Amino acid sequence: MARVYISSVIEAPAAKVWERVRDFNGLPNWHPRIRDSRIEDALPADKVGCIRNFNLQNGDNIREQLVGLSDYDLFCSYAILESPMPLTDYLATLRLTPITDGERCFAEWSAEFECAASDQADLISGIGTNVFQGGFDALKRHFGGR
Repeated sequence: MARVYISSVIEAPAAKVWERVRDFNGLPNWHPRIRDSRIEDALPADKVGCIRNFNLQNGDNIREQLVGLSDYDLFCSYAILESPMPLTDYLATLRLTPITDGERCFAEWSAEFECAASDQADLISGIGTNVFQGGFDALKRHFGGR
């Protein structure tokens, strides 16, 4: 099983960052690699079990299912249902933790998945850099950080 883990500090209160990332259909509003997104079957974007169907800027299509969401613990977990990436059993969690020393939060994004050994290093690097860190960098820019 492959694992990806990226963490960052965002110069904004966790509650403010959560307002921005909580919407399971809101990726195009904050992640630069996402072109558009919709929730299938007109379900609410915070209903566990809903499926987001989105397109990357390069045209690739991905479908993901929300499997966990907590406004109290500030996390969402999702599984990839369909993707052009050569992987299976993908489960990821985006979590925010308030930092009590200042108006900041600790952000973590992790995933586990199965893939061929020959694809593992590229997938870990690509997901970690382009998806997770790319998202955190966009959030930092939005909230005035570096």
